[in-house]
Amino acid sequence: MAYDRTAMLNILRPAVTRVMTPLGRALARRGISPDVITAIGTLGVVASALFFYPLGHLFAGTLVITFFVLADLLDGVLARMTGNGSKWGAFLDSTLDRLGDASIFSGLILYFVLKDDPEIVLAVVALFCLAAGALVSYVKARAEGLGMTANVGIAERGERLVVVLVAAGLSGLGVPYILAAGLWLLAAASAVTVVQRMAHVYRQAVD
Repeated sequence: MAYDRTAMLNILRPAVTRVMTPLGRALARRGISPDVITAIGTLGVVASALFFYPLGHLFAGTLVITFFVLADLLDGVLARMTGNGSKWGAFLDSTLDRLGDASIFSGLILYFVLKDDPEIVLAVVALFCLAAGALVSYVKARAEGLGMTANVGIAERGERLVVVLVAAGLSGLGVPYILAAGLWLLAAASAVTVVQRMAHVYRQAVD
């Protein structure tokens, strides 16, 4: 399980914890570990994103992905109940988060490319969002590895997930231009966040 949640997930945690606590108790009684929940959640995100999105089922895909994303909070509930939180669990969760995020944008890239009238520009924007999101996470991890912090920026993981999933879901319901707008917004916000974090680390490094 992860010890460092993004701002958006921290806001959602109390409500989600109340809902998931009974399920967490049931899983704990059966000896299921938080790491298993983390792995199942990621597998579900990857499979659903790469299945539904390329086929153009954006709304259904978003619903299924969102369901599995909630497992990213269930593993924390379970870890607190069982006392099985560990450095390995935190490492596994953060690593699999990157895989889940990559699958969402990869599914959208395939959707744009495989359309009867391919939207190459939006495929490139989605690819940029994927790369920029990974860079946002890398800058933070590298800074922390050097004994500094980089927990700043307007587009942390929680915000990025909300934007892309809401935009994809509404697009699946027929709202025009919403997916394109969401991706362009996310690309800009991710780029700004990378700059913000690099500037934050630079100030610490030269002080």
